[in-house]
Amino acid sequence: MKHAIALFLALTLNAVANLMMKVGARRLGPQGLEFRAGVWPVAADLAGNWVLVLGLALFAANVVFYLYALSGIHISAAYPIMFGGGFTIIAIVAWAGLGEHMSAGQWAGVALILAGVILVARGMSFGGPAAGG
Repeated sequence: MKHAIALFLALTLNAVANLMMKVGARRLGPQGLEFRAGVWPVAADLAGNWVLVLGLALFAANVVFYLYALSGIHISAAYPIMFGGGFTIIAIVAWAGLGEHMSAGQWAGVALILAGVILVARGMSFGGPAAGG
């Protein structure tokens, strides 16, 4: 069960990190990153954008929890749950919180992905090591 909790934390951190990257990218303005002046001005823009920096830190934390989850859950279950669940969270928050439009077909796709995640998660077992070797 502790591996499932770690997977849920990794999934949540990954989704929040992606959303923060989107918000941070908006803070860069309509031009986005400008590489014409070189790498150092871009690095300074990124370092000065606390939303992007925090998003990157959350990505790093996500990796730690995901690695732990993989020590007790088969990757054939963990990966679809991690990224399908994260996709669902991001789609909903992008629509509700960031004002992104989603068509009926896109919502149907989100529902199908979520259904797949549920089916994969129902088949998970937490009995022993998931190394598969």
